[in-house]
Amino acid sequence: MSKNQSAPNTKTARVPLIAGNWKMNLDHLQAIALVQKLAWSLKDVRHDFGAVEVAVFAPFTDLRSVQTLLAADKLSIRLGAQDVSPHESGAYTGDVAAQFLRKLDVNYVIVGHSERRHGHGESSETVAAKAKAVATHEMVPLICVGETAEDLAEHGAAAVALEQLEASLHLVPQGAEVVLAYEPVWAIGSGEAATTEQAEQVCAALRTRLSELRGEAEAARTRILYGGSVTSQNVAAFLRQPNIDGALVGGASLDSQEFSRIAQFKKHVTGA
Repeated sequence: MSKNQSAPNTKTARVPLIAGNWKMNLDHLQAIALVQKLAWSLKDVRHDFGAVEVAVFAPFTDLRSVQTLLAADKLSIRLGAQDVSPHESGAYTGDVAAQFLRKLDVNYVIVGHSERRHGHGESSETVAAKAKAVATHEMVPLICVGETAEDLAEHGAAAVALEQLEASLHLVPQGAEVVLAYEPVWAIGSGEAATTEQAEQVCAALRTRLSELRGEAEAARTRILYGGSVTSQNVAAFLRQPNIDGALVGGASLDSQEFSRIAQFKKHVTGA
């Protein structure tokens, strides 16, 4: 595919994913309470998890408690981790290996979040090694990409995200499932989300680049999320876009009612 062509789009075949990144919030008791409230809220509205997938990304210390709750109550909420070690095992004090997460029935693992890239100096090569570790242990890496305000001014919206995508993906086996999340760093926690047009432009460019790297079929089935000040008030507008398949939600995911409303976006999206 030439760079001037658009990637194929089969949005209706991609199950939307609403992912809640709790970041460094909630101890294990608070986590249990939040998941219970979220489950009750979604049950009350008869949420169809086959039509819209819901996942929570808990701190490491919460994972076992949340896993036990999900299993015991047979809840359909999916479990995610916020980070992972690139190493299989060994003398890496404080690291958590992908194989440990898999034993906890973790489904997704965030890699390359901007708070890791910028706050912890993680390179895309490190992100690629982490994504490989996740995929190797039959979980799905949720690879975050996005530009700072300075990047936006200097390079435009898509350039940095495309560079990060290519560098972060190259160690992941061909055909392995991945989820991409476009998170403009300048929008995270700012209350100022990107416009729907800005988000769709970058997500479309990511899908086109993915098609160039991995082929049309893989590009067509890969879900691309938007993250950055997502709320129940703006999520429907993002999910109307042909290349946006869900949302990576930060602060709003700590409010069970608000997160539940975000997961119900289809009630507000014509033709979704």
